[in-house]
Amino acid sequence: MKLYEICFSPTGGTKKAADILANEIGENVLFVDLTDRKNKFSDILLAEDDVAVIAVPSYGGRVPKPAVRRIAAIKGNGARAVLVCVYGNRAYEDTLVELQDTAKRSGFRNISAVAAVAEHSIARRYASGRPDEQDRAQLVEFTRKIQSKLSDENDTEPTVPGNHPYKKRSGSGMVPKASKHCIKCGLCAEKCPVLAIDKDNPKKVNRSACISCMRCVSICPQSARKISHIMLAAVNVMLKNVCSERKNCELYL
Repeated sequence: MKLYEICFSPTGGTKKAADILANEIGENVLFVDLTDRKNKFSDILLAEDDVAVIAVPSYGGRVPKPAVRRIAAIKGNGARAVLVCVYGNRAYEDTLVELQDTAKRSGFRNISAVAAVAEHSIARRYASGRPDEQDRAQLVEFTRKIQSKLSDENDTEPTVPGNHPYKKRSGSGMVPKASKHCIKCGLCAEKCPVLAIDKDNPKKVNRSACISCMRCVSICPQSARKISHIMLAAVNVMLKNVCSERKNCELYL
C-alpha cells in the first residue's frame, strides 16, 4: 500500500490540515502538488490497495476549477480516498460534495470526509492560526476511526452535505496587484497555479485567469503584492458576522 497526499493549497492552510491526517494514517507520504501546473497529472496512477488524502480549499463554496481538472486527470483505479475541504470559517457549501463527485469520477472509493477550518486566505484575521491544537486533536482522533475503517475494508461512502446542481461559481474579484516594491524577481509568476501573472512584467495580470488564491501575496519576498485596501476592508466587514464565531471540523465516516 502507498499513501498519497493530493493537495491544492496555494497559501498553505489546506496542506496543514491534510498533513495532520496523512501523517497520522501512515508514513512515507507521497505528495502530489495540485497547484503545480507543470505536473502531468494524467501520469499519476494509483493502485487498488493505495490510500489517498485528497484536499482542496473552498472558494465561494466550490472546489477551485484547476483542482477539479487536475484531480480528474489522475487515475484512482479503486484506491480509497479521504476527502478534505478547508474553508476560512465562513461556510463550505457545495465544496465537499463536488470533491466527492470529482474523486469518484476519477476512480477513487471515497471512505471518509472532513471539512476543516484554516486561516482565511484573503481576510486573514478570521481563523488566524488554524488549524490549531484543538483542530489537531480532533483530526487525530478521527484518524483512528479512518484507520479502523481501512483495516475492516469497509468501503461505504459517507453522506456529505451539498447540493446538486452545485451553487453557481462567483469570482471574488480580488486580484492582487504589484506595488512599487516589486523587484520583478518572477517568483509570483513562476508559482502561480494558473499562469495568470506575466513572467516578464509581474504588474501585468490576466484578471480572467486569476482565481484569487492569494499565493502571489503569500510568497512574495518583498511583500510587494497586495489587494486594494478598500476592497479588503469591505470583505472584512462582510465576513464579520459569519466568521467571528469559531466553527469546528466536521467529520464524515
